[in-house]
Amino acid sequence: MRIAEDFAALYGTAPEGIWEAPGRVNLIGEYTDFNGGFVMPLALPHTAVAAVSRRTDGVLRLHSADMDGGVVQLRVDELAPLSGAGWAAYPVGVVWALREAGHAVTGADIHLTSTVPTGAGLSSSAALEVVTALALNDLYELGLSREQLAVTGQRAENAFVGVPCGIMDQTASASCTDGHVLHLDTRDLSRRQIPFDLAGRGLRLLVVDTRVKHALGDGAYAERRAGCEAGARALGVRALREVAHVQLPDALACLSDETVRRYVRHVVTDNHRVGQVVALLDAGDVRAVGPVLTEGHSSLRDDLRVSCPELDLVVAAANAAGALGARMTGGGFGGSAIVLVEAAEADMVAKSVTEAFSAAGYSAPRIFPAVPSAGARRLTHGFAPGLTHGLK
Repeated sequence: MRIAEDFAALYGTAPEGIWEAPGRVNLIGEYTDFNGGFVMPLALPHTAVAAVSRRTDGVLRLHSADMDGGVVQLRVDELAPLSGAGWAAYPVGVVWALREAGHAVTGADIHLTSTVPTGAGLSSSAALEVVTALALNDLYELGLSREQLAVTGQRAENAFVGVPCGIMDQTASASCTDGHVLHLDTRDLSRRQIPFDLAGRGLRLLVVDTRVKHALGDGAYAERRAGCEAGARALGVRALREVAHVQLPDALACLSDETVRRYVRHVVTDNHRVGQVVALLDAGDVRAVGPVLTEGHSSLRDDLRVSCPELDLVVAAANAAGALGARMTGGGFGGSAIVLVEAAEADMVAKSVTEAFSAAGYSAPRIFPAVPSAGARRLTHGFAPGLTHGLK
């Protein structure tokens, strides 16, 4: 593998192993994970790949094939949250989180590359966190479960990087399975893999990357989380997950702040939409999921207000061209949308969206199918010295 050659060129020896962890798209259930609610992500075939070896001298060295700059070198006993490490903050945060949890990680050489688009709402950061956590778990024989790897990645992003994300992205990267969508209860992390064979039903799920970069560390995401938490306090519940859909009218009547009221309405209705999609998939009525996606987008646009003109245009143009449904996915303020289409109409719908972007004066979007893929895994167990040459 080329990454092994690059690792050897950087660090002077072969890696002990190579691992990968995927990005994700979320089918339904947005901004529900930090409210103890339900989500339905699926892993993408796009992955972060890491070649890694242990060190015993307390030195951590990191390099990315995708970022400008050379090797980042730090000492593991000097790692500090919010230290401005740029892209490296995500894997560095994992090392910090593992050591904070009492695991004797004494250093590492890490070389990374990724095909997960950055800033597209497809969890490129979670892929970096999970692949690092899995590699160190294997190399240092920490014995962590997939659930614990996800929690480690979330802690890295929350406490080290400073983004108050929920647990969905890391869990999806660590735990999704090929050909399935993951129904995750973020309160207790119980999960169920639901078959999601779109091709077998003549369907396709398109990802439309608007190429509008989003950054969740700018405060907008944190403000919505704070608003949801304020709503929960006002309603006397630990998390909005505890507000049932049938209780929503009474709950909204108790809230005086209009912004908090909108946030609560979105979370409660999106949790309900997750239940609707589960029931439809269990019944084999996949096409009926489409209108639920579009309804979810309206809620994200109007109540949570995390969409943008480009995302709204994807949904409008795709639906006008005959899509079964569409919505933004991820944290919003840019990033990507998903579109459920008949496979025979996928190219025509994609063309309509691209033409709508051109007419609006926007840069052309990147469009590709979301194929439900496997979660994080080890690819190799290392290379004998001198055997990296010629590997691709």
